[in-house]
Amino acid sequence: MTRYIIIGMGVAGISAAETLRTLDQSAEIAMISDEPHGYYSRPGLAYSLNAEIPEKYLYPFSEKDWKALDLRCMTGRVTHLDPLAHQIEVDPSGPLKYDRLLLATGANAVPLNVPGKDLKGVVKLDHLEDERQILSLCRHAKTAVVVGGGVIALELIEGLIAHKIKVHYLLRGDRYWTNVLDEAESRLIENRLVHDGVVLHFRTEIAQIQGRRGRVSAVQTTQGEVIPCRLVAVGVGVKPRMQLAQQAGLKTERGILTDEFLQTSAADIFAAGDVAQIFDLTTKHALIDNLWHPGREQGRIAALNMAGQRQPYYRSVAVNVLRLAGIMITIIGAVGSGRDEDLVSVARGSSETWLQLPNTIAMENSGELSHVRLMVGERTLLGALVMGDQKLSLPLQELIATQTDITPIRSQLLQPDASLGQVVMDFWSRTKN
Repeated sequence: MTRYIIIGMGVAGISAAETLRTLDQSAEIAMISDEPHGYYSRPGLAYSLNAEIPEKYLYPFSEKDWKALDLRCMTGRVTHLDPLAHQIEVDPSGPLKYDRLLLATGANAVPLNVPGKDLKGVVKLDHLEDERQILSLCRHAKTAVVVGGGVIALELIEGLIAHKIKVHYLLRGDRYWTNVLDEAESRLIENRLVHDGVVLHFRTEIAQIQGRRGRVSAVQTTQGEVIPCRLVAVGVGVKPRMQLAQQAGLKTERGILTDEFLQTSAADIFAAGDVAQIFDLTTKHALIDNLWHPGREQGRIAALNMAGQRQPYYRSVAVNVLRLAGIMITIIGAVGSGRDEDLVSVARGSSETWLQLPNTIAMENSGELSHVRLMVGERTLLGALVMGDQKLSLPLQELIATQTDITPIRSQLLQPDASLGQVVMDFWSRTKN
């Protein structure tokens, strides 16, 4: 009987467990998490925070589902990994032997490094306990300061607004999410935030967090301003949890390095999800995806290879559908470049493939609350960003994913006054006939 151990109970880990059980009904599959809550939807935390869904809806599996998987689920912390002995140490359970091991340990929010960072009231949105802590603090808070870029900072802002908290948003640069959005897109988000009562502070950082009796009382900014508040919410990025891999001598860079089969540098040890930096067969670079769908697919492919199949992981076109400041946004393929000053590490809810830009021409159309940007290559569309009205999202996903030859419409797309939406819809309709 083959012994599989999966460390981590996020989407990559649970996808691997489902796949392994399908492949081998008799295998012993153990899942270990240092959280006591089991498998829940981390993307759903933002919707629970802003009271759109109750907490119970974060749990997608029923008792019947768990019984069918027949897993040995353990709560504990893995303190040691010995690749040669094929053994791990779990606190408090003790040693466990494995035949194949999957590291799906995910990523943790990067903490602030300023005076006062450990005061009660400094929060992040990383785990279920974080959301519960924020909800508890919201009962007594009137004002909050949010720092960071990317998706998480906006999710924190939306959640705080839903609980009638006045929000001050501090951005290190001169606009929001600079490595993914262009200036017009950033301004759309910023204008909506201002409309919702958020006070924006550009080129501003936290100098120190002031406290009283161990609790946050105010933030002093690098501009010399003092903002009284009871909450400081942090979304400055995440870092892969790879300490265990490093202690065991596995090769790491920004994440745990794997080949195209999700195999690490150690025999019989695989990695998937937010912690994995996977060799990409297309770009020939090792990339990190902090997206739900790639994480699920990586877990599945890792399981196939753990079970002895030789199945390479082909990175699909990165797609993320999200809501920022109440505006629906779909990001497809390569759309951005550079780095975001408000992020000290990779952002959760982003993909490094968005930043792999060859020679392209960006064309865009904007309305009051809608916007489309296309990254036009020589023969194909390489990326797109759709804000507001989402009717173009599916056609663009299909055209980009299939690398459809856009030569018949390329000159139209490059016209300064082109109606991009109509040109794309008409062309996509013709490809379907």
